Amino acid sequence: MAFPVIMPRQGQSVESCIIAKWFKKKGDTVNVGDLLFSYETDKAAFDEEARNSGTLLEIYAQEGDDVAVLTNVCVIGNPGEDTSSFSPAAAPAAAPAAAPAAAPAAAPTVPESIAPAVATPAHDGKWMISPRAKNLAERNGADLRFAEGSGPHGRIIEQDVRRVKEQGHSVSSAAKAFLGESSVTGTGLSGMITTNDIRAAPNPAVASAPADMKGETEVVKISNMRKVIAKAMFASISTTCQLTLNSSFDAAEVMAFRKKIKESKDVLSLENITLNDIIVYAVSRTLMKHRSLNAHFLDDSMTYFKNAHIGIAVDTERGLMVPTLFNANLKSLNEISSEIKALVKDCQKGTISPDSLKGASFTITNLGTLDIESFTPVINPPQTGILGVNAIIQRAREVDGEIEFYPAMGMSLTFDHRALDGAPAALFLKDLNKSLENFNMLLVK
Repeated sequence: MAFPVIMPRQGQSVESCIIAKWFKKKGDTVNVGDLLFSYETDKAAFDEEARNSGTLLEIYAQEGDDVAVLTNVCVIGNPGEDTSSFSPAAAPAAAPAAAPAAAPAAAPTVPESIAPAVATPAHDGKWMISPRAKNLAERNGADLRFAEGSGPHGRIIEQDVRRVKEQGHSVSSAAKAFLGESSVTGTGLSGMITTNDIRAAPNPAVASAPADMKGETEVVKISNMRKVIAKAMFASISTTCQLTLNSSFDAAEVMAFRKKIKESKDVLSLENITLNDIIVYAVSRTLMKHRSLNAHFLDDSMTYFKNAHIGIAVDTERGLMVPTLFNANLKSLNEISSEIKALVKDCQKGTISPDSLKGASFTITNLGTLDIESFTPVINPPQTGILGVNAIIQRAREVDGEIEFYPAMGMSLTFDHRALDGAPAALFLKDLNKSLENFNMLLVK
């Protein structure tokens, strides 16, 4: 008996995943527990193991393909078994035949001889598209070359993106960067254009790799996750108005507090509370008085959050991940420490749920452990702010006519100047520093 293997749904917000690597090829023998393929969401990577033994009869998606969740990816069974009913293309192909021949609501088809329509560009050469429509297109792989904007001044909105997808015009995220305005026929699932289609085109847009130059260079394919990070960083810088404020606070009290907790954590059954945990605690409380930084900026509106959902930047072998600590302002310091450790562990193992990588209202990134004294963190839109935590350095100050040294921890706050002005951002940083310098009092509140 043949068994289909579907693309798992990793979180309620995930609509598709990218095939990263196949460990088996068509015709290979498969045993229960064997690795079949690895796949990625926009932030996390997973491996799919075989749940049945047999022969890998069919493979419906290739490396780099963006596959909708719950779609058949391959089939395992006995040699000679019929697998036609498992093909992802089988159901869509049968649908038109069942419909009435003169159905008035049938969508018009586009002849193959006609080149794809290109959406009306803005004056700067880019499509005029709403942020919600852009996010939807990124998720469902709609080919925006076929989009006709029905919004104000020809702007592409969500319903236009859905219409393009319903018409069967889709492109994988890997191929999208090379597609341009060329006419390419898609051979992927449901007619999706993949990088293989780009390479097979008469004038392929994918540049060939440079010569090895006598072994002096190495060409390494960029991972899908790195591409997502690069795209997100570029979009952040190019679509927001970012400004960074730098300050520092006397870290003597938080350092003394952490030392005391470390000495008695086993007796009190406490977590190994870090300086970063302490900062997250203080930020979650301070944000409650500065709602412009606990918000999302959405072109013509602001979404303010009643609770602080803190994104924690985590460095992993696969790249940067930012899991969300939801409702941080409602949690104790010990709870914050425990949950952050669990999130970091899941990120590093690659088992983090994609739902845990979304929904943050503010982000904290810490480079202090790498001895960085000041940097410019990049906002994760539509958030309006991100806090960079820097290293502790010894600074001098005059007290009662004498010079004394104290441990100063630097803070770098990047904010979106479209959402708030410099003074409110500076006031947040001032209040945060004051809370950290008087951390014992903050715990009493």
